[in-house]
Formats: sequence, structure tokens, C-alpha cells
Amino acid sequence: MLSYYSKLSAEVYDLDKNIGSTFGDIAFYRDRLATCKGKILEPGVGTGRTLIPLLEAGFTVEGFDVSDEMLRICRRHCAERGLETNVFSGKMESFSLPTKYEAIIIPTGTFLLLHEREDSIKALKNFHHHLSSGGKLIVDIFLQPDVTLNQASTKTWRTENGDVITLEKKLIEVDYIKQYTVSHHRYEKWRDGQLIQTELEHFPLRWYGVEEFKTILEATGFHSIIISADYEQGLYPTNAHQSITFEAVAK
Repeated sequence: MLSYYSKLSAEVYDLDKNIGSTFGDIAFYRDRLATCKGKILEPGVGTGRTLIPLLEAGFTVEGFDVSDEMLRICRRHCAERGLETNVFSGKMESFSLPTKYEAIIIPTGTFLLLHEREDSIKALKNFHHHLSSGGKLIVDIFLQPDVTLNQASTKTWRTENGDVITLEKKLIEVDYIKQYTVSHHRYEKWRDGQLIQTELEHFPLRWYGVEEFKTILEATGFHSIIISADYEQGLYPTNAHQSITFEAVAK
């Protein structure tokens, strides 16, 4: 069975996107949350790349993830910095908490990992349920303009102890009707020229049209929707390579 954010992929994520590394999103989120005095939830918290800078900025943030390996790394990073928060195992479409949040944030396209439309709609309804009246949902998506099948790309990282990790990515499926792609990611860890660990990851990703996603948010009960491109507040997207952020208010 193919893994999903298991040990090697979580290690690579932490190496490639270390705590506080940003695409412009952390400052953007910090600015959009500036008036938020209550609790914030980050579904798909990962290793804490976004959560930890927000905690350090004084926000009250907790999060969850489907990957125990990602949560293990996140907890370690928090402990190393003396930060206390609640991070736990959960799924976007089915988590259930007694808390009402003032904001829910999902940076860097993590929401698109819900590649089945039904699951993504369930998740949006679940977010709305867990937001207080007037609470904000801020979520990033991106389009997938490159759908070249079976073309491999490779990237390499070196760990602190000198091990080498390689990642080969290959897009193997595009479903234009259901609007998702599937890639296979092959991770290998090498030590002194010997292969010591390998992983194969099944990586589906959904895409949405810009106005399509706005309509879905409205149908889910959100209003006052602001669309931004490349973390420029209110700048409507103009090309398929931009990051797209939706900020919506719960009724």
C-alpha cells in the first residue's frame, strides 16, 4: 500500500520547508489575522511551518493533521522553542470539537489534498460549523497548468548527519472530469553509497476554478469573500501560476 506523508516524506518536507520559511504567506496571514483575539485552527498543520511563527507572534493557534510523522516533527519544533499548543490527529472532513474558532486557516494548497469533491464539500461544511458567527476562513488553492504525464523530476537533500535523500516525482493520472491529478513520489535515503530506506507515496491533488470555488464557499454559507493572488490583498488572479487565497466570513 502506498504511504501518505510517512516518515521520509515528512522528513523531506521539514528539510525543504523549514519553520518560518515563507512564500509571502506567513506575513499575509499574520496581517489578515491581526484583529483576531480568539482561537485559530490550522487543519493540515504539518510540521508547524506556519503555526509556529503565528504562535511566536502572539496568536492562539492549534492544529491537526492526518500524518502522525508530521505531528511528531511539529511537536518537537514547538518543544524546542518552548511553545505550548494543542496539535492532534484529525481529518478535515470529519474532525469534531466543542470549540468555536475565530479563524480557520489552510495555507499553501493543503486543502487540495482532498481530491474527492464530496470530501472537500464535507470539509468546508465542517469548517463553517466550527467557526463562530463572523469567523474567518482563509484558504489557499492553486491551479495545475502543467499536466505532462510520466515525466519524472528529481530533487536531492542532504541531512545533518550527511545522509542523502532523493525524491523522484512523476504525474501518472489526470482526471479532467473530476478535476484531480495523481502523482507518484519515490523517496530514497542513501548513506555511504548504500540505500537504507525507501518510500512510495500516492499523491492526489484537486483543482478548482477561481469562480467555481467562490460559488462553493457561498453555497456552504460563507459571505464577504475576498480573492487575492500571490498574497497581494484583493488582487484578482491573472494567470494560472499564481497562488490564490480566499478569505470568507461565516454566517
